[in-house]
Amino acid sequence: MKNTICKVTSIGAAIAAIVMTVLFVVRAKADRAKAVLAENKGEGFVDTAVKILMAVVIGALVLAGLYLLFNSTILPTLTQRIQEMFNYRG
Repeated sequence: MKNTICKVTSIGAAIAAIVMTVLFVVRAKADRAKAVLAENKGEGFVDTAVKILMAVVIGALVLAGLYLLFNSTILPTLTQRIQEMFNYRG
C-alpha cells in the first residue's frame, strides 16, 4: 500500500512537471502571437500589388525598347550586309 502511494505520488509529480512545461510553452506562444498582432509594420496586399505592377510595366518598357532597336537599327543593317555578302560578283 505504501509502495502504491509512492508510485502515485511520483506519477503525479511527473504529470505536474509536464503540465507546467506545456503551460510555459503555451504562454510563450500566446505572448509571441500578441506581439505579432500588436505590430503596425508589415507588407500588405496593396504594396505587393504595386511592386508586381511596377515590375510588369518596367519589363514591358524594356521589351518595347529592344523591339524598336532591333526593327529600326539592327535588322535593316543586318539584312543589307547579308545581301551584300551574297551579291558578290568576282
